[in-house]
Amino acid sequence: MTNLPVYRDALDLIGNTPLVLLKGPSEAAGCEIWGKCEFANPGASVKDRAALWIIRDAEKRGELGPGGTVVEGTAGNTGIGIALVANALGYKTIIVMPDNQSKEKMDTLRALGAELVLVPPTKFADPNHFVHTSRRIAEETEGAVWANQFDNVANRRAHIEGTAPEIWDQMEGKVDGFTCAVGTGGTLAGVAMGLKAFDEKVTIALTDPYGAALYNYYAHGELKAEGTSVAEGIGQGRITANLEGAPIDTQFRMSDEEGLEWVARLLREEGLCLGLSSGINVAGAVALGKQLGAGSRIATILCDTGFRYLSSLYNAEWLESKKLPVFDWLR
Repeated sequence: MTNLPVYRDALDLIGNTPLVLLKGPSEAAGCEIWGKCEFANPGASVKDRAALWIIRDAEKRGELGPGGTVVEGTAGNTGIGIALVANALGYKTIIVMPDNQSKEKMDTLRALGAELVLVPPTKFADPNHFVHTSRRIAEETEGAVWANQFDNVANRRAHIEGTAPEIWDQMEGKVDGFTCAVGTGGTLAGVAMGLKAFDEKVTIALTDPYGAALYNYYAHGELKAEGTSVAEGIGQGRITANLEGAPIDTQFRMSDEEGLEWVARLLREEGLCLGLSSGINVAGAVALGKQLGAGSRIATILCDTGFRYLSSLYNAEWLESKKLPVFDWLR
């Protein structure tokens, strides 16, 4: 007899992802660093969770009915999750994305049958920002619902009800710290609220890339961005509805170079092919582990697969064009 799970519905494949002990990061931190393998979701990213909760929430509220359309503005992974969930439930998908995201994400969305609308990257204050564009399309499309992942708290509920209890159970209730970066804020806020419900003493840390404003907000009370990052899907300049009330205890800021060092090491030494947001999360987890000390147990999110970035992160010419270090084996 096998204890391996068997599902009668493909949507049940979302969540319940494995947790893996990361040897190199654990050694560097002097404690245990665990990675939640979100690339094991059907859409190969953590965003499948938010997609499922947002769509189910829209159904419950009667906003989304048979033959309906889900519209979203996204850096890519949420769109991929929404397209898969919508396909499984019989809905159409329209995805609005900045045109500077990876080619693999665009190709994937088209392959999944989503209608893809590309817009130039711009500041959130600009009415042509991908988020505002997606809202307008939803308003103008009959039978459409706007997923609104940034300010729809069904997003963080996916992590309060799903990711956090999974981490708690997998680590047998021995969790000293958790950290990850913020895009919408759903993952960090939701896991933080969920873990703190089990144990108030769990230390929650924001790990921010450069170019984002939250590090300064949590450190000094001011939304102020410094520097830049090529990481896709993370980095935020405002307090989203998902972030409101998030119990953040401390904060770190990590450079692309620090994140890429862990992307390279995890691939070369441990056989994990990840994106840059995962590398930045691991760098933050190592920093938190050093702060909490020997014997502590830290969890973080391995957000998505590196196979989504073959034309960028894993391309020597692209890395050189961004003045980033090229992995040895790509030279």
